[in-house]
Amino acid sequence: MDINEQNAQAGETKKKLPTLNIVSAKETKHRGFGQGSIDLSQLSSVIIDGTEAYLDLGALHAKSKVEKGIKFTVNAEEVPNGRPCWIVWVAVDFKEEGKYYAGVTSCEMRIDTEARKGWKLLADHVNRMDYALKRRIMLDNLGPEQKAALKQLLVDNDPDMWQRSEAALHEALAD
Repeated sequence: MDINEQNAQAGETKKKLPTLNIVSAKETKHRGFGQGSIDLSQLSSVIIDGTEAYLDLGALHAKSKVEKGIKFTVNAEEVPNGRPCWIVWVAVDFKEEGKYYAGVTSCEMRIDTEARKGWKLLADHVNRMDYALKRRIMLDNLGPEQKAALKQLLVDNDPDMWQRSEAALHEALAD
C-alpha cells in the first residue's frame, strides 16, 4: 500500500499519516514533525562527462543519463575502469539587477558503463547539494577542461546571469 492509499484510508478514520514534502510552494520553514520542506525549485544539476557539460535534472533523484542502470559502491577499488564524471549543483538566486548563479558545487563519481558499476559517495553529493543551496562555490575537484566546459555551459545558458554572478565563481572557473 503506498502513502496516498494509506492517507486515503487514514482520512476515513480522521487520522492523517505524516508525509515528507520535498518541493512545496507553500512553506519553506521547518515547524515540527512532518511540517518542513526543502525547496529545490532554484537548484539545477549539470553533468560533466569528460569534457562535455550538459544540464540533466535527473541527477536530483540519482537518475541522470550517466547514472541510469549503474550499481554504485562506496569503494573506488571496485570500479577500476570507471571514467570520471561530475555532478555540479547550481543554485540560482536573485539580486536587484536580476538572477545570478549563487551556489555552485561539484561532486565526483566514476562510471564503468560496460560493467554497469559506479563509485560515488552519496554523503558528499548530499552535502555539496546543501552547500550549493547555501550559496557556496566549491569546484576544487574539477580539472581545467571540466572547469572550461562548465563555464561555457553557464555563459551559454544565460550570459547576463554569468555577469551578475559573484567574483568567487568567476575566479573558481578562471582559465
